[in-house]
Amino acid sequence: MENKILLVDGSNLLFQMFFGMPSRITGKDGTGIWGVLGFTGALIKIIRRISPTHTAVFFDGQHENRRLEMNAEYKANRPDYSQVPDEENPFSQIPYIYQALKYLGIAFAETTDCETDDWISGFVSRYGNENKIIISSFDSDFFQLISENVSILRYRGKNSCLCDSGYLLEKYGISPCQYADFKSLTGDAADNIKGADKIGPKTASALLSEFGTLDNIIKNADKIKKSSVQASIKENSGRLILNYRLIKLDDKAALPFSLDEIRYVYEGATAMEVLQGIGLV
Repeated sequence: MENKILLVDGSNLLFQMFFGMPSRITGKDGTGIWGVLGFTGALIKIIRRISPTHTAVFFDGQHENRRLEMNAEYKANRPDYSQVPDEENPFSQIPYIYQALKYLGIAFAETTDCETDDWISGFVSRYGNENKIIISSFDSDFFQLISENVSILRYRGKNSCLCDSGYLLEKYGISPCQYADFKSLTGDAADNIKGADKIGPKTASALLSEFGTLDNIIKNADKIKKSSVQASIKENSGRLILNYRLIKLDDKAALPFSLDEIRYVYEGATAMEVLQGIGLV
């Protein structure tokens, strides 16, 4: 049987469920559990949809990383959740999510010196040529990893979308290998990365269609026909190069698991059975 590897961006799914659940559900002792209930239910539905042979879930730890060293403004627009009450803090339910994953027998890990994106990129680099890989996340940075064997699941219940190279071509007019170049030009508000002035998605797509890469755009700025775009590329070349270094995923990080260590067989548990099993309800 062909291997089918499911890699889940756990932090992304946690935030989606914590802030997306319609009601603030509590456990038998009054503890807030809506995040862990939503997370567990969504993960089980994803597993049922994908039927993976291997599964791992990754979370971003609270630590410095190389991107912050390159740019102190990287993700500086995000709240400091250590300063908010538990009912507004997704991380307050992380311990229960870890218990749920242990109950389900799913491998999980928390980063200590890199980002979840880099671990997933490393798995794709090491195993993506010979195995099917599905990455579950709404983080668009993963689009750069799409290939014949790698797709991105944007889970939203019945409105979920499995994104491949055709999706990128239709939505942005680019190939996966151009996505880091594309986001370097347009910027990424989610990560507090500012793009070049006067360059939106359509202009970025057109530039990449003509010149192929960000590097070639910068080197051939004099050939850009529209004067305002040409000026913006020249004025922002340093920022654009830094943006690319921030956005391009690193596949060299040491991986927390081997492929054998994330082999998984789903045995049919429901989300409520999991929460009962770990004593929350």
